[in-house]
Amino acid sequence: MEEENGGLVVQSLIETVNEIASISDYRCAVKKQYCNLARRLKLLTPMLEEIRDSKDSIIPQQTLKALVSLKQALDSAKDLLKFGREGSKIYMVLEREQIMNKYHEVTAKLEQALSGISYESLDISDEVKEQVELVLSQFRRAKGRADDTDVELYEDLLSLYNKTDDSAKDLAVLRRLSEKLQLLGIADLTQESLALHEMVADTGGDPGENIEKMSMLLKKIKDFVQTENPNLDAPAREKNLPPSGSGQAFADGSHKTPVIPDDFRCPISLELMKDPVIVSTGQTYERYCIEKWLEAGHDTCPKTLQKLTSAALTPNYVLRSLIAQWCEANGIEPPKRPSSSGSNKTISTCSPAERTKTEILLHKLASGNLEDQRSAAGEIRLLAKRNADNRVAIAEAGAIPLLVGLLSTPDCRTQEHAITALLNLSICEENKGSIVSAGAVPGIVHVLKKGSMEARENAAATLFSLSVVDENKVTIGSLGAIPPLVTLLSEGTQRGKKDAATALFNLCIYQGNKGKAVRAGVVPTLMRLLTETGGGMIDEALAILAILASHPEGKAIIGAAEAIPVLVEVIRNGSPRNRENAAAVLVHLCSGDQKHLVEAQEHGVMGPLVDLAQNGTDRGKRKAQQLLERISRFVEQQKHTQAQIEAHIQQPQPPTMANSGDS
Repeated sequence: MEEENGGLVVQSLIETVNEIASISDYRCAVKKQYCNLARRLKLLTPMLEEIRDSKDSIIPQQTLKALVSLKQALDSAKDLLKFGREGSKIYMVLEREQIMNKYHEVTAKLEQALSGISYESLDISDEVKEQVELVLSQFRRAKGRADDTDVELYEDLLSLYNKTDDSAKDLAVLRRLSEKLQLLGIADLTQESLALHEMVADTGGDPGENIEKMSMLLKKIKDFVQTENPNLDAPAREKNLPPSGSGQAFADGSHKTPVIPDDFRCPISLELMKDPVIVSTGQTYERYCIEKWLEAGHDTCPKTLQKLTSAALTPNYVLRSLIAQWCEANGIEPPKRPSSSGSNKTISTCSPAERTKTEILLHKLASGNLEDQRSAAGEIRLLAKRNADNRVAIAEAGAIPLLVGLLSTPDCRTQEHAITALLNLSICEENKGSIVSAGAVPGIVHVLKKGSMEARENAAATLFSLSVVDENKVTIGSLGAIPPLVTLLSEGTQRGKKDAATALFNLCIYQGNKGKAVRAGVVPTLMRLLTETGGGMIDEALAILAILASHPEGKAIIGAAEAIPVLVEVIRNGSPRNRENAAAVLVHLCSGDQKHLVEAQEHGVMGPLVDLAQNGTDRGKRKAQQLLERISRFVEQQKHTQAQIEAHIQQPQPPTMANSGDS
């Protein structure tokens, strides 16, 4: 039994040393020390292999205890080296003293364990004994040795960590940090962010002030890297910011990438989200990043550290639309979502009995019997609402073309069931393309024009759901959906107006649809909704106006609709988001049009703008500052013009011909 235990311990030691040998690419802050540690431990392999292969297979009890202690020390060393490869680079520099204390603690354990082994009692060669003695002497020499520290790197991080106000100096510091820490691309920054999140997870959800400050420091480095390299190379699914040509232009011709609002960044990667999804705790992440987190074996929310009740990821369509609107307002092409690959396709897990039921329903849909079609469409509507598996199974069974065919039925109830079933099916990402490919859009537009109010509302909601896919925005706009959406926005129920507004907002993110919406008469409708008492549509109306104001036709119609007094009032008393959107509309109206600038001043816009510039959202502050600067320039020009006029009046007039003759 003792022989068996000894063999297991030795084999376990060999495996641990082999694992250590496979660890490499240590962070720059600890590279020298950790490489030396790993190299020394690899030298133990010959000793362990000779013990394993020894003819005298019984290991003395005292030596066996020492080997067990060595195993524990090697496990500590393996964890330390893994952290040296995967841990936060920023943490390793700022907490270097703590890191090196841990390093010396581990090397002391290793030295103690190796010193406790009675090599004379083991059947190993003299050469191997000498090699182990060499390792032991190296550990002893390293025990009290002071390590070289990159003082400049530490001080650079510390200066940003404690925040300086010298922005020019900060830029130089950020440049050195990104180079020395090798945080040069999106992949590097994402990995560093994940490392910090791992540390938060290890604290049990209480990151402490230090880790929070490190996260802010990483955000500064990330913003610098992105600003310096707007065409930053990154994997296609991680690359979020647009190619050159976007961004904000300045008078000197330079371009500066706008600062991304924190709400639009993935908490893991700190990048602008292109495919935001909601986890069970209600937090939103970039799909790719949270998938990596879950694949790593975590079952907690990275931000809150709450246990996830499920691994389901729900698309955050509202946030995706807000991000698209922000991109539009800042001259940036909205980030494109990664296309779904075949390997990621959702597969239904419905039972054979459930599949049989679905097939029976589809047989009724295709039967031509109105009663059967109505009841089957109603059941499919409910099944598709119930869960994701049903939505996949119903689509796989071929229901979508049959439901599309029922959109033109004269039977009101069957039509309602069909459009609502398609709405429920469209929640599944894979089904969106299938619905459009089945030629559903003309039928949906028909329902939007001719259906019952419930059918029209659900048709608008379906168009919104389908328009989440960028290419569908073009298709839907080109097939005549916008005019009936504007009609529903004007005359629908409260729910109908909301559904129409969300669909129009999403469709108008595509530049080609803005003119269609303006020509369909959406601006007068939006202005009416803005001024309706208790109408509850101010948020939606302003969001759409903020998009349309960037289009020449939209700007002209909004300007002619006596919008200035309404916009000034919203900037004065509206919600933070509405004040932001009202200021965005005003920026477009006042661009190159002094008449609107004068009118805004006459309605007392200065005070509300100053308040917005100080207390608004990030985007609201920028828009208010732009307007204040334009007003300031305009006032200066007025003063200069007035001074020139007064100077001209006060100049002595030259004598007339008659006067010169009299003299």
